[in-house]
Amino acid sequence: MNLGMGQIALLIVLALVLFGPKRLPEMGSAAGKAIREFKAALNSVDVKKSDIDGEKAEVSKAAASEGDDGAK
Repeated sequence: MNLGMGQIALLIVLALVLFGPKRLPEMGSAAGKAIREFKAALNSVDVKKSDIDGEKAEVSKAAASEGDDGAK
C-alpha cells in the first residue's frame, strides 16, 4: 500500500478536522506508547521462546547421553 503525497496530506487534514489540533498530539503520543509496549511484549515472547528452546536442547542432550551410557 503505497501512499502518495496528496493522500498523506488528505489524511493529515482529515485527522485535524476530526480530532482537532489540541487532541492530535495526545493521540500520537498514545499511539507511540502503544507501539513501544507491543514491541516490548514481542521481544519478551521471543526471549521466553529462546529460553524454552534452549531448555529443550539441554534435555535432548541429557537424554541422548543417558541413552549412550545405558548401551555400554
